[in-house]
Parts: sequence; C-alpha cells; structure tokens
Amino acid sequence: MRNLFYAAFIPGLKDFIADVLKERLSDVNIHKLLDGAVIFETEITYDKLNFFCFNNIFAVINIREDSKENPAKTRRRGEEEGRGFFIIENHIKYFLYYNDESNKKNSYNSAFNYEIIRNNNRKFNTFRIVISNENVPASVNEKLRVEAEKTISHLSGLSVNRSLPDTEFWFLYRNEKGKQGDSFSVFMKRLTLRASWEKTLHKGELPPPLAWTLCRMAALSRGDAVLDPFCGYGSIPDAAAKHFHITDITVCDSSKESLNSAFVKFNKRKGCNFKVHNIDYCRLPSVIENNSIDAVVTDPPWGIYKKTENDYRKDFLFAEMFDVFYALLKNGGRAVVLYINDEKFFNAALIKFNIQKSVPILLSGKKAVIYVLIKK
Repeated sequence: MRNLFYAAFIPGLKDFIADVLKERLSDVNIHKLLDGAVIFETEITYDKLNFFCFNNIFAVINIREDSKENPAKTRRRGEEEGRGFFIIENHIKYFLYYNDESNKKNSYNSAFNYEIIRNNNRKFNTFRIVISNENVPASVNEKLRVEAEKTISHLSGLSVNRSLPDTEFWFLYRNEKGKQGDSFSVFMKRLTLRASWEKTLHKGELPPPLAWTLCRMAALSRGDAVLDPFCGYGSIPDAAAKHFHITDITVCDSSKESLNSAFVKFNKRKGCNFKVHNIDYCRLPSVIENNSIDAVVTDPPWGIYKKTENDYRKDFLFAEMFDVFYALLKNGGRAVVLYINDEKFFNAALIKFNIQKSVPILLSGKKAVIYVLIKK
C-alpha cells in the first residue's frame, strides 16, 4: 500500500527538497512541489521516513482540486481569501455527506483514506480540527466544525479537545497564484506532534530542519573536521553529530550563556570530540591549526555584531571573517553560511571563495540566503 504525505518546509528550498526525496526514496512520486510544501507518495511508512528537513509531516486523507466550477463566496474578505473559505467549507461538507466509505472519486477528488482516521497511537485519546487558509489559521461555520468533529470522533474513537489535543486533523487550502493544478484543499492528519519551534527554541536559535539542511548542503561525511565559529545554542553542531556522524567538531561563540546551553546538547553525544572555545571568532587561528578544517557551517550575526563589550558594529566585518575561514580550511574546503542578502557579504566572499550556490529562503518572515562556498 502506498502512502500519501503532505510535508511543510522552509520556503525557498523546493529544489533541495525534491533532490532529497528522490535520493532517499527510490519509489517516490512527487504529486505537488510548492513553495514551502510538497505532496509525495511512497510505499515507505511514516515511522521509517527519517526526514529531518521538514517542519511538519501529515498523512493525507483526501485531496480536492479547485475545479473553478463554483463561484467564490467573498464574504467581504477579498476574492481569493473568500474562495479559500468556500473551498474549505465545501471540502468539509464533501467529507460529511459522502463519507460512506465507497471511496468513489471524480476527476478532481481523491478517495478518502479512512484508515488514517482510524489508526491512532494507543496513547492518543483526543483531537482537534485545524483550519488553514493560505497558511493562515482560519475559522469556519461553527455548526459545520461540530459536525466534522462528531464524524471524526465516531471514526477514530477519539474525543474532541480544542486546547491540548493528542493529535490534529487539518483542512488546508493552498492557491499558488492561480497556477493550474496548484489550487487545492487537503484533508490530513498531523504526524509530527510537538510544540512550534517559536515556543521551544531560544531567540535566534536555528530550527533543527534548517540546521540539518545547512549540514547537508556542506556535504558532510564521516571523518570530516567541522567548525561552527558562531555556535550560538549549538543547533548546527548538534545536527552534524546526530545525523551526519561527525565526531570532530569545533565550536566557538563569544556568548558564554549560549555556549552553556549548547553544552547540554553536546553532552548527549557520546564518542564526539567537541572542542569548545568561548572566544571571539577572529582569535580562532590562535587555537586551531591552519588548513585543518574540512567544512565551516555557520549562521553569523545578522547586521549588528558585538566584538567587544563596548564595541557594536553596524556592518559585520565580512573580509575579516572570510580571512579566518580561508586560513583554517583545507585546500578546496567548503563553507556553508546563512546570512541576509547583502552585496558586501557577496563581494567579500568572492575574494577568496568560489560561490558554488546561493539559495534564497524565507526564515520567520525574514529574507535570507544560504551560501555554499568553496575555498579557492
């Protein structure tokens, strides 16, 4: 039996995600590849997927393509937003009134996979319904929501808990700016159950999926010597050790507070040779041998950098940073750096590095770029 999944990821990484899926799933069929989301099919079950580049993964119960057959009810919300509400409510009605398990489908509706609703972890007792219109939390007619809750409860054996549920069922609408075939609604069950990154991470700490992505773009392999000169709370070295089997890791940060938090992650990794330096990055050549590092993977401060206690710099000293990277990296060594789209950064990198790739992304509403650099 093949499984259909909806996975959300950091906007801007479409090509990267497609490559990862094709590399790791030989039987994958990518149904839709959108900015920030992908729908794919595979025989592999969720417990064996082991993907770390996704923010959330859902099991798809049913998809309804927007056939444009029915006019949108604007509800005074604007044409496209109004259509989203109209499509979502129609999808809920379709679920309520045609869920006789006949699994019939027409030209633009997939069959309902009722097993996804029925099969739940034994520890799960409660659920809630989440409505998402163009990635924005939304509401629908209350009577319709209650009817949907009763139907899901009947099929799943779960009770409704709108505050702190064990699992969630989503009705989500996406419209890719009118592109044919990319306007649709999907009914699905959330498989990744955790608090949002915004609630669990420190301010400025990289989400684990992004840390994993940076490490993969650096092509890390067992035996590499890896450096993160702006370690912060340790997301990047933690991903390198946990998922890429890196044991030779050097980290540096001028903040003792963040390094102390990083130690918690490091201490969990047995067999790793973590070298930790609570110093400014520009002093690294005094504690690390030149031409000894295979890869630098890092997320330097954006915009304002505190070099000393009384010295705040509005412009990060890019040339100084790349001089340090150049000195420490082996010949042909690589650096993967997450930073804002900055012409000064780009020009400074070109002096001693070849820019192999630059990938624009959207991180927490802010535009950024992942730069993949190779030492000249």
